[in-house]
Amino acid sequence: MADKTFQCRLVTPTQQLLSEAVTYASIPAWDGLFGVLPGRAPILAKLGTGELTVEFPGSAGKGGRRSYAIDGGFVQMSGNLLTILAERAVPSEQLTEGEVETELRTAEAKSLPADAKDKAGAQERLTRERNWARTRLRVARAGKTKGI
Repeated sequence: MADKTFQCRLVTPTQQLLSEAVTYASIPAWDGLFGVLPGRAPILAKLGTGELTVEFPGSAGKGGRRSYAIDGGFVQMSGNLLTILAERAVPSEQLTEGEVETELRTAEAKSLPADAKDKAGAQERLTRERNWARTRLRVARAGKTKGI
């Protein structure tokens, strides 16, 4: 099965979350999703905020599928190695729907500080915080419906 898999590594600034052979990865780039299969041409792309899904070979290893909420960073496919360097990443099984709903309500209740010197930058940070909470909630709910 070696020719039907590729090595996938998911790394954040604080930890390595994944380093295994996979058969497919669906990656949220800054401009939309793209998929990776074994033998894919090299690529370097900027990550967006969204759900990373990886599928594992069924007969060797654990099989099945795992999802992660990720936000920002870069992804590179070179040879038989997919490296995902994410600013933030959380496995779906570590997300609790109730906790993330509370965080989303808090993020949505925040407003732009009236005394912000860089209003555009402050608005961008606020939007990113809200999008990160929405993404984690979506991944938590999707994991719940899949029985994870």
